[in-house]
Amino acid sequence: METKFTEKEAESLIVGKLSRYYGVMPKEATKEQLYKAVVMAVRDILLEKREKFYREYRDKNGKRVYYLCMEFLLGQSLKNNTYNLNIQKQIDSFLKKQGSSLEELYDCEPDAGLGNGGLGRLAACFMDALAAQNYPAMGFSLRYEYGLFKQKIVDGWQMELPDDWLPGGEVWLSPRTDRIFKVKFDGYIKENWTENGLKVDHVDATELEAVPYDMMISGANGKAVSVLRLWKAQTSHSFDMHTFSQGEYMRCMQEDNEADLLTKVLYPSDNHYEGKSLRLKQQYFLVSASMQNILTDHVRRFGSLDTLPDRAAIHINDTHPALLVPELMRLLIDEYGYSWDKAWDIVTRTVAYTNHTVMSEALEKWNEDLIQRRLPRIYMILKEINERFCADMWNMFPGDWNKINRMSIFSHNQVKMANLSVIASHKVNGVSALHSDIIKKSIFKDFADVWPDKFTNVTNGIAHRRWLCQSNPELCELLSSCIGDGYKMHGEKLIGFKKFENDKNVLKELNKIKELKKKQFAEYAKKKQGVIIDPETMFDVQSKRMHEYKRQLMNALYIISLYNDLKENPDMDMVPKTFIFGAKAAPGYYFAKQIIKLICNLSADIKKHPQIAKKLNVVYMEDYNVSMAEKLMPATELSEQISQSGKEASGTGNMKFMINGALTIGTLDGANVEMQEACGPDNIFIFGLTASEVDDLWKHGYSSSSYYKDNSRLEKVIKALNDGFNGVSFGDIANYLLYGTPVADPYMCMADFGSYYATHCKVDQTYLQPEKWAKMSLNNIATAGVFAADRSIKEYADRIWGLKRID
Repeated sequence: METKFTEKEAESLIVGKLSRYYGVMPKEATKEQLYKAVVMAVRDILLEKREKFYREYRDKNGKRVYYLCMEFLLGQSLKNNTYNLNIQKQIDSFLKKQGSSLEELYDCEPDAGLGNGGLGRLAACFMDALAAQNYPAMGFSLRYEYGLFKQKIVDGWQMELPDDWLPGGEVWLSPRTDRIFKVKFDGYIKENWTENGLKVDHVDATELEAVPYDMMISGANGKAVSVLRLWKAQTSHSFDMHTFSQGEYMRCMQEDNEADLLTKVLYPSDNHYEGKSLRLKQQYFLVSASMQNILTDHVRRFGSLDTLPDRAAIHINDTHPALLVPELMRLLIDEYGYSWDKAWDIVTRTVAYTNHTVMSEALEKWNEDLIQRRLPRIYMILKEINERFCADMWNMFPGDWNKINRMSIFSHNQVKMANLSVIASHKVNGVSALHSDIIKKSIFKDFADVWPDKFTNVTNGIAHRRWLCQSNPELCELLSSCIGDGYKMHGEKLIGFKKFENDKNVLKELNKIKELKKKQFAEYAKKKQGVIIDPETMFDVQSKRMHEYKRQLMNALYIISLYNDLKENPDMDMVPKTFIFGAKAAPGYYFAKQIIKLICNLSADIKKHPQIAKKLNVVYMEDYNVSMAEKLMPATELSEQISQSGKEASGTGNMKFMINGALTIGTLDGANVEMQEACGPDNIFIFGLTASEVDDLWKHGYSSSSYYKDNSRLEKVIKALNDGFNGVSFGDIANYLLYGTPVADPYMCMADFGSYYATHCKVDQTYLQPEKWAKMSLNNIATAGVFAADRSIKEYADRIWGLKRID
């Protein structure tokens, strides 16, 4: 459904905003004023559209999904919303008459960095896809004052600077002061039996207010607008004039400061008690405000919460919002007077959970005493949930203490959020076929024995209109000329492009488009960071969160191996390559930062040898974010998806590269497995151990040093690490690979290196055949439609949420 919108209407809206808020005419307006006026105009269109859709949804008594996630990595919104509303031409036409353009204004908008990586970007893609398909949806998260952080590389070392996104991003937010809720921490619980049953009082609690700010997210050609509600913390007490008058200014402001702290920063470091406490409070603040909001709205509309499972689907995206389970129980029992059994029935028919990891350190566990102190009522409810569940399991598995201990929410003075999420949810899904199979056989095996039908799979998807149509208009022009525009709303129609795999003109055009996108990115990199990239070289890209299991280190080992060869023979015949990295390491993750330093120092060392640098270039793109990815992914020729098999749940970057025609070098991990099934084994470069082979190797005893001894290339690489780059030795990384404790090379870089190197040789041979490379690229594009978020959302709606489109 396209928005009917004329240039005259664009002019009227924008001129009105400039006059009302800034007292200027368009010709007098600064670029920032123009940007904010355009955003406010777009926001008005979205608000009107949302109201119209909400009325229709309400009239049809529709069901709505509430999607809770600690992060939504939105990136810039102006381009996405104007594209989805089909109003870019009208606004751009008016702006050009004022000596400006939409393209110029896009650069005024900061990335809304309310996320860390794949989890937050997936959530943002899903909000877009829900709107495009006319599903009623609301997302909930926190209105962080600062995003993750701005990354600055100083002498190869990552430094973290504040990501102050609000000055340019706040214009998208609509405050909803009619929906403020109170959230309580600390204190203690007083129970009183009355004639109406148990009355629970939370005494001496610290009380904060949750103030909502709404951000509208449009979907292409849809009637719906998804709402992302972001909560900001503020003190619930009025200003203490008496204390202020006494000159006790710090004491007077203490409560305000503590409230501000709660929604100040995404993912505060939790390697100390204060950080852990702050993270726990953030998570509870999110779920308490959101659950109060959902229940209040439901009662207003339907009068009774008995129908909640029929009208609401509440989704836990990863374990961060898992406390919504005991919070829902608290509200239903303490505030609405439900019995335990009735409340539990409502919760377990309403809530579903997506697991995103099999890594034990990422499966959240909280110290029991921390929850008891900070959330006393929630602690009591968690204990009751656990006692009842363990009693049921004892009846089912009498005497099997080990099994019940593994399934228990409480174990060894810790509270296991993943177990809580599984126990309370009517459906649990993984995010790729391999991952969903692994969780049923490993971390959730005991639960799968009890509830085999509870577990399902929904493979991740991407907002292909953003990552293809908006990011790569030149490729879209070719696609539309070959197969029409149907793929824009129906990603599966990309398969029609496959019939052109032997069309030499189309293959030539594909290569030309890639050359153009490479030149565009080289210009962008020079302008943004001052780095020089030769667009005639192969662009080999690894851009994702910096983590050991994603194995940026193994990529670096391969580059060192090439560098060693070139130092021995600078005239060596090879495919000239530029390796591009984009990644942020968690602030407290020292080893990940050390890998960044290795890559940066390696880059600097190579630059000292001009003859070698013509053939081998390493570029670390600073402060990688969504906007940069939108430029990098269309320019990429080889996509590195090289995590250790069994560790990556799915990945979505792999899909974005694929749909833009990059070829993948990767392990059989996450969604790579399904990508290979889709495009065929001849159109992807797979290497390395499989997940089962990794498991077998651990069982039989993995020794990284045996691979070192058997591979002269690895011996030279380890020596180079010890010798160092750009004056710095990386002997600690060499020791990690050979002698680390508790185990050397925990993600098997050494074991997979030989296969990785050999597969890169195949890549090089293929790259020297441009027509063959283009044909493989075409097959990747044609088969990428199955990875559209539209498909993922339809599966969630049909199989998990029971959601109907409002058509």
